[in-house]
Amino acid sequence: MLLSRRTLLCTMGALAAASGMAQSTGFPNRPIKIVPFGTAGGPIDSLARIYGDKLQQRWGQAIVVDPKPGASGIIAADYVAKAAPDGYTVMMTLPLTHVNNAILQAKLPYDPVKSFSPLSMLAVGGPMLVVRSNAPLNNLKDLVDHAKRKGSLSYGTWGNGSSAHLFGELLAQQTGSKLVHAAYKSEAAAHNDLLGELLDFAWANPSTARAQTQGGKMKVLGVAGTRRVSTMPQIATFSEQGFKGFDLDSWIGMYAPANLHGDLQNTWVSALREITAMPDVQAKLISFGFEPLGNTPQQFMEVFKADFPRVTELIKAAGVPSN
Repeated sequence: MLLSRRTLLCTMGALAAASGMAQSTGFPNRPIKIVPFGTAGGPIDSLARIYGDKLQQRWGQAIVVDPKPGASGIIAADYVAKAAPDGYTVMMTLPLTHVNNAILQAKLPYDPVKSFSPLSMLAVGGPMLVVRSNAPLNNLKDLVDHAKRKGSLSYGTWGNGSSAHLFGELLAQQTGSKLVHAAYKSEAAAHNDLLGELLDFAWANPSTARAQTQGGKMKVLGVAGTRRVSTMPQIATFSEQGFKGFDLDSWIGMYAPANLHGDLQNTWVSALREITAMPDVQAKLISFGFEPLGNTPQQFMEVFKADFPRVTELIKAAGVPSN
């Protein structure tokens, strides 16, 4: 959903004010680091570079995108949580690091609330279930029937406790199918094994799913979340195919370390919201299968808090044990 001209003008006005504030405090006067969820070349890494380019144009300072993959995003989140709260280190991430991990892990090296200053939730969307293009399957019912005939199916995701993992386990619980989960450091690694016939299906961000579909390597059987993806409107949601409980959206959010000064937080928030309102950035987010949002820290926290009971319910329904 594109932002209105009025909203864009208001956002740009706020940015201008924040820009003056930043200049008065000397921020930024050296390179800034964005730590994205996942590996280099992944969807979040790609978006971090898009936002980084815009920030560099705006602030005249180098923006370094520095992925720190592994441990379901815990390594990256812990790095940012322990960075100085000076505005020079931020994180672009998914709910896994701040919601799912907090519910599933008995002990994290960071606190998802106390260790961070929320900046903005940039966009919302949902993952897609994909199979190889030559698989004799065209929808989710076909997949479930195939699982029952074969006895079990294996699937790959980008991490234990990720939304893709929870949705896979929920599908197994609902249908009585045996679906064996394999966690990878990245979406690309899981897809390599899917195409290499080491997995029966996998999950993908919409941009990857679309590219792989257009390349003739994969087909999409369904999309989780509350809506169809505008770039692949022919793909029905899980709910539309008769599977309930999959209507939980994912999101892309930006965080800074805790105790970030209010002036710096305002500078960051205004810049991120203005960038998210740009037509070319909105087009890129949409092409990635996400709906542009660009909300305030307060709105970000409202969604964050609402996610906890929903994800807890999903984890319980999926039967995923806590660690």
